[in-house]
Amino acid sequence: MSENRRPPVVSRRGFLGGAAAVAAATAVPGLAQIAGAGPAAAAARPNILLIVTDDQPKQTEWALPKTVGWLADQGVRFTNGHVTTPLCSPSRSSVFSGRHAHNHGVRNNKASYELDQSTTVQKYLKQAGYRTGLFGKYLNSWTLADNLPHFEEFALLQPGFVDRQWNVDGTVRTISGYTTTIIRNRTLDFLDKAADDPRPWFAYVTPYASHGPRTPEPKYADTTVPAWNGRPSVPEDDRSDKPAYIKNATGTLADGRRIRAEQLRTLLSVDDAVQAFKDKLQELGQLDNTLVIYIGDNGFGWGDHGWTAKSVPYRQAHEVPFLLSWPAGGLGAGTVDNRIVANIDIAPTILDAAGINPSAPQDGTSLLSSHSRDHLLVEWWKQGTGTGGAPTWSSYVAKDKQYTEYYDLTTDGNGTVSGTGQVKFREYYDLANDPHQLTNKLYQATPAQEQALGIPALAARLAADRVS
Repeated sequence: MSENRRPPVVSRRGFLGGAAAVAAATAVPGLAQIAGAGPAAAAARPNILLIVTDDQPKQTEWALPKTVGWLADQGVRFTNGHVTTPLCSPSRSSVFSGRHAHNHGVRNNKASYELDQSTTVQKYLKQAGYRTGLFGKYLNSWTLADNLPHFEEFALLQPGFVDRQWNVDGTVRTISGYTTTIIRNRTLDFLDKAADDPRPWFAYVTPYASHGPRTPEPKYADTTVPAWNGRPSVPEDDRSDKPAYIKNATGTLADGRRIRAEQLRTLLSVDDAVQAFKDKLQELGQLDNTLVIYIGDNGFGWGDHGWTAKSVPYRQAHEVPFLLSWPAGGLGAGTVDNRIVANIDIAPTILDAAGINPSAPQDGTSLLSSHSRDHLLVEWWKQGTGTGGAPTWSSYVAKDKQYTEYYDLTTDGNGTVSGTGQVKFREYYDLANDPHQLTNKLYQATPAQEQALGIPALAARLAADRVS
């Protein structure tokens, strides 16, 4: 089934009143098959706590034992979590809107004002009577002095780790201290108001960790992290079958080890914050009926294929940690969900849980439904015409294969696309047998070999996804 063809979604009422419980399954085909807590739980709309970290790849759970202990061991761990554009503003705009970047228009970090604010999850929730708050980073090129649409309270961070400028409810000022701690405390203050304010709430919490320069909190500056010996893609010495920008990449195992250690140290403070949120919800008696979602806005390369950044079609850039908990919705038992899920599914999930029907179309689907896509469109645009970096590309990503096309296309600061659209390079990886994407089977492939790999059908599907 096409990812853009939304199947019948299990309603919040039907989900919460679902069939028999699955207490601790090792894999579930769909969350809708996990039992709910019955009609009593459906009487109150859930609170929403959405935590979005920055540049956090998978394989970082060592730094998050308390987060994992709560949201994975007592919730749901999605093993195939992705972002549909591995870049900050496009990805976050997809979180807000449930749409691909080619539909919401934020194709690069400079195009943040292209997002239609009337299509965002915060708009729908505020309109439905939710108390809304944002604490941390928003969209990269958003002017700090501009107030945030549809957030009743906010502490908007000028990205960084120490002694940064903030826009706090309309007043720009410098706040001294470590920004993850400030975000934690501002969020706790917001949660505290639930003791006197009966409205359900939505808190969007987005620390700068683990983005560069990856400055740790002082108490974690010298923390020893587990040793890491790389993986076959680090640094992949023979890249003759890769595009030119990867052939020219210079990242090493030493670079990957350094980046990894720095990221882990910054995430230790995020873990402390998440534990504080859990403790506060327990104190308020709101732990059970709070839907908590944790995701990274994109991944990051640790020297894979020589690359030490994001923005590429390789797995380390678009695969992210993705956790969810909602005990009152039957999602508190500790399960593993192997479906292909993505950041475009977050807004539909939140709105489904809150019983809200969006007026604007969405490309994602509620994770509370039984929908299971067979592949995902992942896309990225090159900004400007300068040399270096990844060209514009799009990719068909399935569990067992990935097909990528690079194009003669660029965008300007508003996200407007120009160029011939000609396909300049292609990659195909058999992920079942080559999970580290070492062998591009399209490099010097014959037409017969391409046919055997099913490339014509994949190319046609990718072309359709790019315009749907």
